[in-house]
Amino acid sequence: MIAPLLGTTSATELHVMTLNIRRDLGVLAWPPADRWSVRRPRLAALLRAERPDVLGVQEALPAQGAAVSAALGPSFRRIGHGRLPGPRGEGCPLFYDADRLELRAWRQVALSRTPDRPGSRSWLSVSPRVVVEATFADRRTGAAVTVLNTHLDAFSPWARLRQAQAVHDVAAASAAPVILLGDFNAPAGTAPWRSLEADGILRDAWTSAVSRRTPAWGTYGGYRPPRRGRRIDGILTSPALPVRRAGINARQYEGGGPSDHLPVQALINFAPAAVPPEETA
Repeated sequence: MIAPLLGTTSATELHVMTLNIRRDLGVLAWPPADRWSVRRPRLAALLRAERPDVLGVQEALPAQGAAVSAALGPSFRRIGHGRLPGPRGEGCPLFYDADRLELRAWRQVALSRTPDRPGSRSWLSVSPRVVVEATFADRRTGAAVTVLNTHLDAFSPWARLRQAQAVHDVAAASAAPVILLGDFNAPAGTAPWRSLEADGILRDAWTSAVSRRTPAWGTYGGYRPPRRGRRIDGILTSPALPVRRAGINARQYEGGGPSDHLPVQALINFAPAAVPPEETA
């Protein structure tokens, strides 16, 4: 059994992961490593080894979402649906361990000028884009947290920037600290990331982590050996949430990678802040 990438979690740490699982292209998939029939057991092996408490995936078709649920096990729940009207098509579902987290509320918002209209798109976006927002109570510590999962436009820089600004606004409106998971289709440090981090609402978990357990691999791997490069997938958190460890998982499972993207993982500490001792006269 492979030891978890980030090591053993403490009772107050939450293990979160984001992964673009690469939509199933059927007979059009190429190279052979891209075939869902090849990748599905690899993805299941990854999830069995890592056991994240919260997983945000992107590009998931309904059958792929069902496969993720099966791999995670019966204590996990899934929220989010296809981004097309119906709902249909690929989506950005969130998976969470209901034994650890109690769901308080959730919604799926279109990243457009009409966020309440499913399937809407704006700003030259080629296809609809969404953010899934869920608020939880941690059963161990009682802490409240909002988790967001998104996938920004792959083609239009203008759409990516405006969508990032929309996600930032959702995070800024949250009454609870926020964890953002996503494929941002832009390297860390570029305009979309800067928009997400504007006003100090969110910060990059990779740079804020106390320790990093892997090199800064480029997260679009394309089934090749890992290389240092552009982090287009990531985890961002509110400053109130300390990130203990972070990593970009380039391990192989069942002989290869589960996706053309690499998983990004972080351990976030929910321990209550220490109360300073009272001053004595």
